[in-house]
Amino acid sequence: MSIHAEAAPSTPVTVRGLTELLSPHAPAILAAVRVVVALLFMEHGLMKLVGFPAPMPGLPHPLPPLFLAAGTIEVAAGSLITLGLFTRPAAFIASGEMAVAYFMAHAPRGFFPALNQGEPAILFAFIFLYLAAAGGGSWSLDRTLRRR
Repeated sequence: MSIHAEAAPSTPVTVRGLTELLSPHAPAILAAVRVVVALLFMEHGLMKLVGFPAPMPGLPHPLPPLFLAAGTIEVAAGSLITLGLFTRPAAFIASGEMAVAYFMAHAPRGFFPALNQGEPAILFAFIFLYLAAAGGGSWSLDRTLRRR
């Protein structure tokens, strides 16, 4: 008898295995992504409008109308998307806002998003575009209201 524990046979991770592992959890993962991204988006709006959790660095006071509109969209759309309520239209508007923000504020500073600090705007734009297409998912108020 050996004093060494016998090694468990290694099973390579395959695409099929990963798909079988994650697919049953897709609704929960979609909900988690939707909620986390929407809360982060809402935080940007709250920083603009009320200085929470801290004032947004470099913003003029009082806020120009463009920043006031952006903050309002971010808080309203972020709230709706977090709840999964009117997810598709709210996400579509949020995606458009982030595309406009990228081309107005970041693209003029250079071509590469990593250098013009535009990566968050691009990520928000495309994640919200996906949510506009996918909807709020099974863990959303949209789904709950649709069942009634």
